[in-house]
Amino acid sequence: MEFPLNIGQAAKASGISAKMIRYYESSGLLPAAIRRTSGYRDYGTADVHRLRFVRRARDLGFSMERIRGLLSLWNDRNKGNAEIRKVAGAHIEELKSQAANLEHIISTLEHLVSSCRSEDRDHCPIIADLGGGAFEGTRLQEGARKGRSAL
Repeated sequence: MEFPLNIGQAAKASGISAKMIRYYESSGLLPAAIRRTSGYRDYGTADVHRLRFVRRARDLGFSMERIRGLLSLWNDRNKGNAEIRKVAGAHIEELKSQAANLEHIISTLEHLVSSCRSEDRDHCPIIADLGGGAFEGTRLQEGARKGRSAL
């Protein structure tokens, strides 16, 4: 691969779409590309490495803010690994919290689905739970017939 690359080539080399490359430029994750006199962008080796870094960080679920911080740490050779571990450790804790929340949601939904055995819509635990009890009986249907919401 010969450098400089145009945006399409940089996209292919990094695994990031041209649209996302433009977005990362506009958001400051990627420095503005050097422009040819024609206005086309040129990307170098460092740009492709940075784009791959961003793609991998996004794959691991890092937020844009955290990626910005990690890029700053990557560029500052005077910073030790402790700060990088701190950022990654905080991300791990957030992911664990999200995973626990998802497990709770899954458990709740499994319970509701297993409880919903009847074909009688007036006694649907899923609808009752989602509505917080507001949709008991036919109140939702009656409100809809009259052209207003029961909410």
